[in-house]
Amino acid sequence: MESIREPARSVPVIHEADICVLGGSCTGVFAAVRAARLGAKVVIVEKQNAFGGVAASGLVNIWHSLLDAEFNRQIIAGLTQETVERLRRRDAVGEESRNHSVGYVLNTEELKIELDELAAEAGIKIYLHTLFVCPHIQDGELRAAIVENKSGRGAIRAKLFIDATGDGDLCVGLGIDHRISPAHQPSTTCAKISGWGENGAFREDGLNVEDLSGIDLSAALRKYGEFFRIPEGFGWGRHVPNSRDVYMYAGTRVYDGSGADADGLTSAEIEGRRQVRAIMDLIRKHAPTNRLSLVSLPSYIGTRESRHIDCLYRFTGEDMLTGKAFDDAIANGSYRVDIHHRDKPGLTLKYLNGEEVYLRPGYPKAVTRWREPTTVNPAFYQIPYRSMLPVGPYRNVIIAGRMLDFDDLAFGGARVMVNMNQTGEAAGVAAYLALSEARPFDRISAERLRRKLKEGGSIVL
Repeated sequence: MESIREPARSVPVIHEADICVLGGSCTGVFAAVRAARLGAKVVIVEKQNAFGGVAASGLVNIWHSLLDAEFNRQIIAGLTQETVERLRRRDAVGEESRNHSVGYVLNTEELKIELDELAAEAGIKIYLHTLFVCPHIQDGELRAAIVENKSGRGAIRAKLFIDATGDGDLCVGLGIDHRISPAHQPSTTCAKISGWGENGAFREDGLNVEDLSGIDLSAALRKYGEFFRIPEGFGWGRHVPNSRDVYMYAGTRVYDGSGADADGLTSAEIEGRRQVRAIMDLIRKHAPTNRLSLVSLPSYIGTRESRHIDCLYRFTGEDMLTGKAFDDAIANGSYRVDIHHRDKPGLTLKYLNGEEVYLRPGYPKAVTRWREPTTVNPAFYQIPYRSMLPVGPYRNVIIAGRMLDFDDLAFGGARVMVNMNQTGEAAGVAAYLALSEARPFDRISAERLRRKLKEGGSIVL
């Protein structure tokens, strides 16, 4: 590949902080808030115009249950619960109890504003519309993050860094080993569409797309999908809380591109939008009584999976499905393994009770077992702190979010937002402890980390 030489230039230091958080998803914001509430000076960098990541800019308006798999015990609290309570005061959240597919339905536009307020209340320095460019290494140590925005290029100097970019951009820039699974789960472009029924009930299998009149959408997609070039996949969604007919529909499936390279991400964005229009065209042609209007598209595609960073421990599907306990556990989860396949339509669900379900729209669900019945089943699983600590020389870096070190099976369950939110909180508290003790991330006490998380409102088991 031909190259040009960019002239050397001095980059001004535009901000100095104790902790720099790269990525403003809920995971990143929660990391920043927890550290700032403990007294650290924190800066957060987000490439979009708003916080919230896939929940807000990606339109995904579902957070899953905060209870265990049997709905008997609360296992998640912290900033996830606090945010739900704040949204509830504005009638911006709905609750679905005892449902494995959904716990809360969010008005994600209100979520954007609530995250603004959380960050401002904590005294965090905020950079929106700001792109992380590369790390700055001095004497073998990470000293700053180079960023670029409307004011030009600048450096943010910090003692500690939290990579909450989703794709592990900081770690990749540092040359830390990482991988993309050959079975990485395909992306989905969501859309908000008006004219889609009136707040129909959410069905347990997630196939609540029958609020349209005069059409069975699953059957129509199976019959006419090839004509409209709509890949066979899986569709689900939920109405925006307190709206009469605005529906968030997640029914596209984009197989090409992982979100980890520019060409792949560009083509995925365009293909996802094309599929949204194709689905609406199918409905208009075969059920014209539905007066649909495309209300909004995401500002970036819903990437399920891209890079995974090599860390001190790889969390496995066996760890998850057997409910393995960890002495450095920093998050609890009950969401089932949920695998959107690359090699066949539909998805596979694996539950902690040993049940396995294959769902393919328009076909009866296939129920089997991944293990024989047992007298007692695990009710939740735990994510260890070690899975957030990258292997390599840069010991002032921690990761939070979907690029954690999970195998394919574990990723299917751990990737959902209520779990990743907790990894953000753990990263923020760990950064505060590392700062106050002048230790690298891998030398702080897991016991003290867990205690500090609990003091801040997290549930620690």
